Amino acid sequence: MKEPTPHESDPSQPVRMTAWVRGHVQGVGFRWYTRAQALAIGELRGFASNLADGRVQIVAEGPRERCERLLEWARAGDTPGRVDGVTEIWDTPRDRYPDFAIR
Repeated sequence: MKEPTPHESDPSQPVRMTAWVRGHVQGVGFRWYTRAQALAIGELRGFASNLADGRVQIVAEGPRERCERLLEWARAGDTPGRVDGVTEIWDTPRDRYPDFAIR
């Protein structure tokens, strides 16, 4: 059995979550609501941006449990537009973002 990395075993440990949201998520306020949700959750820095292929990319850095809450929100369907699926990867934070922005 694989040993969990420190950020997997400690929900308060800072992580970087990158998620790609597919569906009807551009031109419907999805990025704005993602930023509002990230600010409401708190302690998250990063951005939401439109991709050329119609997806929205979300990059969030902060405590793992807060990144997971943002990911759960994106998957829950209580978002503008229509989310058909979300794929994410986890990594160590890079500390490049002063706040949570829309790009």
